Amino acid sequence: MTAGAPLARIDVVAAHGTAHGVLSAAGIFVRCALGRAGVTPWKREGDGATPAGSFQPVALLYRPDRVPRPRTGLPVTAIDPDAGWCDDPADRAYNRPVRLPYAGSHERLWRSDRLYDLVIVLDYNLAPAIAGKGSAIFLHLARPDFEPTAGCVGVSPAAMARLVPRLALSTAIIIR
Repeated sequence: MTAGAPLARIDVVAAHGTAHGVLSAAGIFVRCALGRAGVTPWKREGDGATPAGSFQPVALLYRPDRVPRPRTGLPVTAIDPDAGWCDDPADRAYNRPVRLPYAGSHERLWRSDRLYDLVIVLDYNLAPAIAGKGSAIFLHLARPDFEPTAGCVGVSPAAMARLVPRLALSTAIIIR
């Protein structure tokens, strides 16, 4: 896929009974990793499942020491070693970015494993964030062996490079 018109839709279809699936957009089909518990319409914090539904990308986060600033139709933010994401349902910053160190339970965005070198933040449980419904649902880079995620969608770096230039705030990401 080359740069061009924004993608109207991305479909993520889980393989029945597995933590893997296929992501398709504008005639391309790529393998993806999903939550270790598969896909569910009843997502809960810590269940290891990827939420089913229709979502939109709201931002792209990237690690500037590893990748150049991406060209995309999304708002772009560089992360740094103090970047985190709150996953504590009892915290007022639940399912929001936070600065580290942070007292509440959180996920570190600056990772050594490269999974978050490019991160598309999905609008899952953001406005308003409902405590316990799940947090930090991203489209990010997959491990080389496509090991299951904790609830996100993971794709190869090559697939991400083809998607990012064509993403827009209006792109629908359908997970089923």
